[in-house]
Amino acid sequence: MKYFLTGATGFLGGRMAQQLRAAGHEVVAVARDPSRAKALAAIGVQIVKGDVTDKASMRTPMTGVDGVYHVAGWYKIGVKDKTPGQAINVEGTRNVLALMQELNIPKGVYTSTLAVNSNTHGQLVDESYRFTGAHLSEYDRTKAAAHEVAEEFIKQGLPLVIVQPGLIYGPGDQGPSRDALVSYLKRQLPVAPEKTAYCWAHVDDVARGHLLAMEKGRPGENYYVCGPVHTFVEAIRMAQEITGVPGPSISASPGMLKAMSVIMGMVEKILPVPENYSSEYLRVSAGVTYIGSNAKAKQELGWEPRPLKEGLAETLQWEMKQLGMR
Repeated sequence: MKYFLTGATGFLGGRMAQQLRAAGHEVVAVARDPSRAKALAAIGVQIVKGDVTDKASMRTPMTGVDGVYHVAGWYKIGVKDKTPGQAINVEGTRNVLALMQELNIPKGVYTSTLAVNSNTHGQLVDESYRFTGAHLSEYDRTKAAAHEVAEEFIKQGLPLVIVQPGLIYGPGDQGPSRDALVSYLKRQLPVAPEKTAYCWAHVDDVARGHLLAMEKGRPGENYYVCGPVHTFVEAIRMAQEITGVPGPSISASPGMLKAMSVIMGMVEKILPVPENYSSEYLRVSAGVTYIGSNAKAKQELGWEPRPLKEGLAETLQWEMKQLGMR
């Protein structure tokens, strides 16, 4: 089979490209900077210069493929410039799906996120859940808007499957969760947020979930390809058992973090603030639960994520090697 892939130079997209090639599929990937995709080219991925915000750049490479994986997305928390969120997450998704529709591509898989549900306040929701309030971050808002775009195309008959990962971790990550783990290993993590919980899934498992969604997913359906639920505090305790490195001795209550978020919201209007101390970053850490049930993905796709402690051990060992730690 021949697949078109966006986001191949990213953390998840890169693993998907590797798995698709290992399974014997042809992969055509667009990249804003093809020089960043040399490792993918080396395994036989066809790299084409293109951008999801430029619809015309994707037309030729998407023509004639058997399926489309739209993985590319903007994922930033606490940054001052949030304008790329709308352009990449919302308009980029509209561009990819419109082309898929125009070119009559047989099937597509779109990468959404559990974050479209915002804070579930401890409730383990499923694919029928719909959030209607104000989102906590620009990432959440733009991905929710993009999810709605995908659902609009599905209503028009587009053969699209939506997958919704939770927190994705693993060796090679460059996102906020990786920053927190590295800070922990360096003994520079100031506090651990109480009650904040995620569905933790190893990147290789999430990549495999995407391939299963293309193979077995029913068009028009969405699947939570999210891992087991653990609080951040639980994850740090596991990390301590794995590495022997002590975690932060101070925990922060949701109320404390919310109060700090309000204060930093005023401070950042007049002074530059580090991303992980921004009002937005503190807000999404204040006892928030981004959690959902993966029962449907397990039952219909045959998807099985690994336990957090197993994946965390591999990830921490990799990070310690990068830091020169024994």
